[in-house]
Amino acid sequence: MFRNMRTPCLLVFAAAGSILFAQQPNVAAQRDAMKKLEFLAGKWQGPASVWRGPGEPMRITQSENIQFKLDGLVLLMEGDGRNAEGKRVFGALATVSYDETTSTYRFRAFNDGHFLDTELKVETNGFSWGYTAGPLKVSNTMRVNEAGEWVETTESVYNGGPPKKSVEMKLQHQK
Repeated sequence: MFRNMRTPCLLVFAAAGSILFAQQPNVAAQRDAMKKLEFLAGKWQGPASVWRGPGEPMRITQSENIQFKLDGLVLLMEGDGRNAEGKRVFGALATVSYDETTSTYRFRAFNDGHFLDTELKVETNGFSWGYTAGPLKVSNTMRVNEAGEWVETTESVYNGGPPKKSVEMKLQHQK
């Protein structure tokens, strides 16, 4: 009985092995793509304004700690915003990775029990991302300007109305 089962089992293992081998990621392509984000690595800090409704924005000091992990395959971004008294009022953690099968960067962010998984568009000296949630459309753009500052703006559009700035920051690279 076992002798007859040996051939089908070997065929199943061989087929599974060939499928797994065929689906191996192209790690070299992923690392090469991630090099486009090297300009972000390091620590950044500076003033930020956050609008959470009508009235004056909340003014904070924003810090971003950007590190490559897994031999350059993943970019880890940790944001920390503190008010004038030094109390933490904002915290977020995000990862960026590259999917060579779709030629896209993936941005996964976590904040206050919420998460976002969206495409990150990488451009020269910057990036952008956005998402839509029901009647809300959010777009974010980041650029390193001529002075070497990280300038980032987030805008929200609700029910097709005019865009409203929700975050604006200008960070300096810390040596």
